Amino acid sequence: MTADQPRALLVAGPTASGKSALTLAIAARFGGTVINADSMQVYRELRIITARPTPEEEARVPHRLYGVRPAAEAASVAWWRATALAEMEAARSAGRLPILCGGTGMYFASLTQGLSDIPPIPDEAREEARRLLAEEGPAALHARLAAVDPGTAARLRPSDSQRIARAFEVWRGTGRGLAAWQAGGGTGPAPWRFAAILIDPPRDALRAAIAARWEAMIAGGAIEEVRALVAQGLDPALPAMRAHGVPELAAHLAGTMTLTEASRRAILNTGQYTKRQATWFRHHALADLSRLHTIHARIAGDAQFSERFNADVFSFVDRCVDAAQRGV
Repeated sequence: MTADQPRALLVAGPTASGKSALTLAIAARFGGTVINADSMQVYRELRIITARPTPEEEARVPHRLYGVRPAAEAASVAWWRATALAEMEAARSAGRLPILCGGTGMYFASLTQGLSDIPPIPDEAREEARRLLAEEGPAALHARLAAVDPGTAARLRPSDSQRIARAFEVWRGTGRGLAAWQAGGGTGPAPWRFAAILIDPPRDALRAAIAARWEAMIAGGAIEEVRALVAQGLDPALPAMRAHGVPELAAHLAGTMTLTEASRRAILNTGQYTKRQATWFRHHALADLSRLHTIHARIAGDAQFSERFNADVFSFVDRCVDAAQRGV
């Protein structure tokens, strides 16, 4: 990192912690462009179930990389990094502060640490591969792999259970096949100077927020959104089909699960995921940053913050922006 590198701000935190509200307030104050760093909010069909910013919020300041890919196309970490860097440069050229907002730790790590030949695989991807291997057997998992990563599947025997599971978890976790990762080279950290705000709320506050947000999603049309997604007949292994709430509501629509049970499972699964998110941010994606401001509270969804809170957060951002302008 050198003094002449441009500055960008990261706003990270688990699901339902209030990242979008805080980011919007910062962007409005500092002339920022909000760039999505959530792996599910990139999908066009998932506005409600992923709690994407509303059209009214998107109109207040520039928003980028929200709803830019169809659910039928898996988005990889490598794709996101390249596209996010292009949007960051466009924001800088326009005289705006790039603010990356999201809850996907691997996205942030791809910027701050670079991409290895094969990036770290999320626990949920690894668990899914092991579960499918146990439930269906290696031949069936090999067939699944052949449908999404034929190049790797062709090199593996259908009985080679461990290598098949590894290849499937790499594809599931990154959206890119193992053979493609092995053929490409790694990248270093992005040529930017990063400061970060980490929202790390208490577990009880987060659980309550997840439950409240789920009820709002249902009232706002989440069932209809998932109905339209299911009607496309997509591969259930695609990332968009595994977004929190989608499998549960799909089961409800299929008549195999009551809405009450679907809601209970979706809230529980989301809560478990936020634990993994919090751990990742503390120990991986943001651990090496020298400029890191942690907020141990949930941010109010209406972005109406106290004067003291605003002063604290805005002072941190102001210092970071001023340091970048002064080249320190």
